[in-house]
Amino acid sequence: MSKSFQGNYFEDFTLGKIMRHATPRTVTVGDVSLYSALYGMRFALQSSDFFAQQSGLTRSPIDDFLAFHIVFGKTVPDISINAVANLGYADCRFLQSVYPNDTISATSKVIGLKENSNGKTGNVYVRTQGFNQRGDVVIEYVRWVMINKRDEHSPAVQTIIPELSDAVSAENLVIPEGLKYQTYDGVLAGSELYWEDYDVGEKISHVDGMTIEAEGHMLATRLYQNTAKVHFNLHAMKEGRLGERIVYGGHVISLARALSFNGLANGQNIVAINGGRHVNPCLAGDTVYAWSEILDKAEIDGRQDIGALRCRLVALKDKTSDDFTYKNDDGKYDKAVLLDLDIWLLIPRKGLKQPL
Repeated sequence: MSKSFQGNYFEDFTLGKIMRHATPRTVTVGDVSLYSALYGMRFALQSSDFFAQQSGLTRSPIDDFLAFHIVFGKTVPDISINAVANLGYADCRFLQSVYPNDTISATSKVIGLKENSNGKTGNVYVRTQGFNQRGDVVIEYVRWVMINKRDEHSPAVQTIIPELSDAVSAENLVIPEGLKYQTYDGVLAGSELYWEDYDVGEKISHVDGMTIEAEGHMLATRLYQNTAKVHFNLHAMKEGRLGERIVYGGHVISLARALSFNGLANGQNIVAINGGRHVNPCLAGDTVYAWSEILDKAEIDGRQDIGALRCRLVALKDKTSDDFTYKNDDGKYDKAVLLDLDIWLLIPRKGLKQPL
């Protein structure tokens, strides 16, 4: 009997199956430094203990997407090691801040299955929760993945596709415990554009581009302990359609988020991912640009210091962010689009600052 685990194929997933994922991960300040070096993050709340303490927190939390990627990485050996593609995200909420020295673990439950018409692959829907060392849920999300079948002649499964909301409702957004922006310093944050300064329908070019290097994207993916073959094994990928290692989609997410500082510097907290798609594959050598569209605004009940912005964050390859087109006249995505991500951001409000 082989002692090696080859990963789950589509036939191995059953509705309601629960997977406790291996290797809890204690987050360190070294992880935060490496993450900053990879993406050039400049958001003040995650960069400065002083700024975080002035905002009511004990110290700087780790970047929300770093927490997301760590949880995601835990799931790969059990869910997507034999995947063709990660298809999308929905109903993702960031429920508690994660700090250095917190230990993160993850559990997933299968909530949907659909065999594809080619008989060779199927889509698996899972709800994943990430926990800290106290057992508190820090993040939860749904994703769906196209996974190879072990045997294309195996019997088809009953199709069950979960009902998923188009967006996390504003009343279900969770404000990080202790967060207060009554004494928010926009100069230190890098922008004095507040919630009131953004209009629904407005589109913001984030201007700068960042070219992806092969070692950079593989280093990032190893940071998250993501073991998917498509990101590392050039020998296995040479015979594929692209003939190259594919960049982990989360790497593109974090690059786009880092670029969004120019225009959304006060969007310190990501509190939800309403939905998202990795539209086209990204390869080393591609240059990533990003732009955002304000889709909605919401007041937070009982809070006069904080509001929420719903943003579409679009990442492009080798196409500047001054062109806000992301779908063509036929409704299909432009070939330059890498990422279409719908998120809720928390942002301070102006004119309401009060002494703490």
